[in-house]
Amino acid sequence: QVQLVESGGGSVQSGGSLRLSCAASGITVITRCMGWFRQAPGKEREGVAVIASDGSTSYADSVKGRFTISQDNAKNTMYLQMNSLKPEDTAMYYCAARHYDYCSPSWSKNLALFAYWGQGTQVTVSS
Repeated sequence: QVQLVESGGGSVQSGGSLRLSCAASGITVITRCMGWFRQAPGKEREGVAVIASDGSTSYADSVKGRFTISQDNAKNTMYLQMNSLKPEDTAMYYCAARHYDYCSPSWSKNLALFAYWGQGTQVTVSS
């Protein structure tokens, strides 16, 4: 049984930092395309960042240069380091995993590409 458990969310002021974690069981994160998504109230869920099994990464334009996605093989955990946070980053953040080791170019728009999802962790950024 695959489980993805997010943690690390919280409330911070604008300009602050948080590191989200996604602990996986039932799959090995470095063998999959793994991603972070977020959903703000009243908005659709959107892609934030992905990392493929070869270590290649891709980011949404809105977070480039501020967020970094990474993995720890020993801990079977994926991370999202978020710096220079803005109020518009406020959302529920979800981690997700594909069945495959590569990430499709349409990863940020096609949520159906991802087979497994966590329950989410809330990030709130105040101005």
